[in-house]
Amino acid sequence: MNTFEDRFSKLQADMISICMEYIEERADKIYVYASCEESIISSKFFYLINNKYVKPHKVNDVLANEDERYNVSSERQFMVLDILNEDIEKIKELCLDYEKDMPTEMKLIYDVKSGKYKAEYKYDLVYTNHETKTARQIADEWFEEVKKNNL
Repeated sequence: MNTFEDRFSKLQADMISICMEYIEERADKIYVYASCEESIISSKFFYLINNKYVKPHKVNDVLANEDERYNVSSERQFMVLDILNEDIEKIKELCLDYEKDMPTEMKLIYDVKSGKYKAEYKYDLVYTNHETKTARQIADEWFEEVKKNNL
């Protein structure tokens, strides 16, 4: 029988997997930001490719000239975000079923080459208690932090 931890890990693995599929397994690292505060579910993702941090719509900008281009259509990006948000919803339901605290924020980092996986969780409100901040701003701040500090 699957334990809470097994199911929780499987949903996070699915989040990494859909981001890997978007990039056709050609990224060095995959970053997923997942947020669930009050009634708001939000997600974003970005990559490290050729030593450059890029958001999904910019991945073609960092490819070597001979590399095959990615389909970076809005439709394709929204498909990934829809799946990420569905997984967050499933994690929320899982936490309810097992009477566990739902993280308000999950930062997932997957190193494609080494297979190493890192996850950071917060359980306190991150933006819904802030006058001006949104989930998107928090995700963008993380992108800038990762870029600056080469995380």
